[in-house]
Amino acid sequence: MAVRKYLVPMSSPDINKDDQQAVLETLQTNYLSIGPKIQTFEQSFLDFTGAAHAIGVNSGTAGLHLCVRAAGISDGDLVITTPFSFVSSTNVILFEHAVPVFVDVDPRTGNIDPLQVKQAAVDIASNDPEKLEKWLPRKNREKVGSLKAILPVDVFGQPADYDLLQETADHHGLTIIEDSCEALGAEYKHKKAGRFGDFGVFAFYPNKQITTGEGGLVITDDDGYANIVRALRNQGRAPDDTWLQHTYLGYNYRLDELSAALGVSQMKRINKLLEKREHIANWYNTKLGEINGVEKPFISPNTTKMSWFVYVIRLDERFDRDKIADKLDIAGIPVRPYFLPIHLQPYMVNQFGYQHGDYPVTEDLGRRNLALPFSGKMTEGQVDLVCRELLKYLKD
Repeated sequence: MAVRKYLVPMSSPDINKDDQQAVLETLQTNYLSIGPKIQTFEQSFLDFTGAAHAIGVNSGTAGLHLCVRAAGISDGDLVITTPFSFVSSTNVILFEHAVPVFVDVDPRTGNIDPLQVKQAAVDIASNDPEKLEKWLPRKNREKVGSLKAILPVDVFGQPADYDLLQETADHHGLTIIEDSCEALGAEYKHKKAGRFGDFGVFAFYPNKQITTGEGGLVITDDDGYANIVRALRNQGRAPDDTWLQHTYLGYNYRLDELSAALGVSQMKRINKLLEKREHIANWYNTKLGEINGVEKPFISPNTTKMSWFVYVIRLDERFDRDKIADKLDIAGIPVRPYFLPIHLQPYMVNQFGYQHGDYPVTEDLGRRNLALPFSGKMTEGQVDLVCRELLKYLKD
C-alpha cells in the first residue's frame, strides 16, 4: 500500500541540536533509567508550575491512571468527566472498574460545562432514582457506588472553568484530577494549568508543546498523594523498600533517562516553544479571516494565556466536514476530525449502552471540528497553502 506524500506534515516535533546532544550525552553515562535526568526534569516542572511535587511517568495516560489510583477510586465509584476528549481520560477510570459520569461541554471551548457538573453532583448526592436516571449509563448500573471525583480536561490547550468546578468539588468533598495533557503553559486567571484541584497531569507525545517522545508528568501539592504516585510508578516500591520489596500493587510507569534528558533540554526553551506555536496560530487567525461558515478557535476571557496544542476550526452544518477532509487529503493537506465522542466509541456503547443524541454538544463538535496541520515548525508559506486549499473546497 502506497504511503501518501503530504505537502505539509500534520505535526512535527520541534527538536534542535541541543536536544539531540542531551540525549547523546546521556547515552554515554551509566544511567538509562532511574538516574539524575528524571530528577532534573521533575525539578524543571517545580520551577515552571510552582507545585510542591512533580513525578515523571512514561505517558500522560499513566499519570492519569496513577492519580485515579492514588485518589482511592475503585469498583463502582463515580467520576464526573467529559465525553469530548481523547479516550485515555475515560479509560483510566475504567481501568479501576469505576464508572464515568459524562456531562456535556461548553459549545464554544469544548471544555466540560461546570454548571452541568454542579447539577450532576447535586442529583447524584440526592439518591433520587429519577434524578440519577439522567446521569447514569443505561447498562451496568447494578454496582454503582458513590461520587468520588471530577476529571476535567483542558481541551486544545485551554483550561476548564476551575472556579466553578472547585466550588462543586469543595461542596461535595470531591477530588479534582486535572487533565492538562494538552495545556502545558496555559493559564486560567493568571494561574498555570495543572495547578487546580488535587492533581495536574501533563503529556509529552511528539505533537505536544514539549516532547520526550513518549512521557508524562504528575504535579501535586499533597505530600501523601505524591508518595503514593511515586511508589505506584515504580512497581509499588515505598520509599523504604528494597529493590525486591513491594508495599503496593504497582506498575512500571517510569520515565527513562533518555526521555527525561530530552525533556530537560526542551524545558530550557519552553517559553520560546510556546511563543512559536502562538505565532503559527496567529497566522492561521489572520489568513482565515472572517470566512462565512468557518468558526476559528474561541478563547475564553478566563484564559489569560492560551497554550496552542492544535488549531481546530468548526465548519458550518451546511458543509460536509468529512468530504472536505477527504478532498484536502487528496490535495496533500492532512487534516483530522477532533474529537470523536468517547461515548460513541464501540467499546463504550457495548459496555454502557450510550446512544446518538446523549450528549448533543459533544456530538455536534465531533461532526464539525476539523484540526488543521499545526506545529511550531510550520512556515508562513505552509499556513498560507493550507488556508488556500481549505478555502478552495469551501467554495466548491
